[in-house]
This record gives sequence, structure tokens and C-alpha cells, in this order.
Amino acid sequence: MKLTHDFIERNSWLMIVLIVLVVSVGGLVEIVPLYFQRQTTQPVAGIKPYEPLRLVGRDIYIREGCYNCHSQMVRPFRAETLRYQGHYSVAGEFVYDHPFQWGSKRTGPDLARVGQRYSDEWHRVHFNNPRDVVPESNMPAYPWLANASVEKADVQARMRALMRLGVPYTEEQVAKAPEQLKGKTELDALIAYLQGLGVEMRSVRTGG
Repeated sequence: MKLTHDFIERNSWLMIVLIVLVVSVGGLVEIVPLYFQRQTTQPVAGIKPYEPLRLVGRDIYIREGCYNCHSQMVRPFRAETLRYQGHYSVAGEFVYDHPFQWGSKRTGPDLARVGQRYSDEWHRVHFNNPRDVVPESNMPAYPWLANASVEKADVQARMRALMRLGVPYTEEQVAKAPEQLKGKTELDALIAYLQGLGVEMRSVRTGG
């Protein structure tokens, strides 16, 4: 039996097996080396695990589906770095993100470099009614966030789960976490999360 092009095309199951084999080998060749490259496994300078309030804010960001309209990935193109005023996104920024928020969906602007670009009050107004600060916005309002407390959030369990994934929290940080949530709302947590996005990479030059 000759394994010719014609023979393979006439045997659908054989073709399926060969396609799976080729895709698997190609995927392994591309993916496995990433696990051994420092720039994809080590945090860039200044990147630290999320503080408890920001960690809770990130979970709220995911819960409310913000990722459906906003990516957190500045592509390595000059137009992107100029528009978002910062270095393009690198894997080392997101080593503590589980899961990371990279993506290509941009109904709204990319948020990878949004930290500290607006005041906390601007964000409060924006979440209460986006049209008050961005008239053309089609983003829905999230007024309930300002009235929802995060004091009872299971932040310690979340931190311990992340510790099992390799995030370097200490038991002391876990023990003190509930104190940092006292008197805080979901809106406070979400704003804290956004205000930290991309701040560490602000001073890195794009080289272009």
C-alpha cells in the first residue's frame, strides 16, 4: 500500500488522524518552548500580585463581562503604542493573572494602559452613567456597584487558590486581607483594579 496523496484523500479517517498528528506536533513546537522562556514565565520589573481589593475588583470585572467589550492587549504596532500611550503588552505583565484578559474584542477601548489616566471620581461617574463623561458611549451603566459591599468577599480563599497556582502571596498577606476590604464597595474594588492596569509599563520605551 502506497501512502500517496490520492490514497490519503480517499480515506477520511486516515486524513483525520494525520491532520490531528500534524496540528499536535505544530502546536507543541510553538507552545512548549514558551514554558522555558524567562520573558513569558517571570514578572516584569514592578509587577506584584494583586492586593486584596484589586483582586476582588478583577473578579467583579470578569463577573460583569467587561472582557466582552474590552481587551487588555496592546499589539506590537506603532499605531497601537501611540494610541494607548505605552509599551505593547508582554506576557510578563500577566504572570499573576488566572485567567489573563488578553483578547481581540474591542467594542470599547483597550484597557491594558488605563491605570491612572483618569481620576477615581471620573470612573465613579462613568460606571454610574457612561454618557455623562463619554457622550457617544454605548456601555451600560452599573449603578448597583456603589451599593454592594465587598466586606464578605471570600478573598482569603481566592488568595490561597492562587497560591496553589504559584502566585507568591504570604500567609501574613492572606491573614490581613479582610481588613483591606472593610468599608469598601464593589465599585471601589473595580476602580482599584482598573487604576493599576499597565502602570508599571508606563515608563518602558517602545523602541519605535
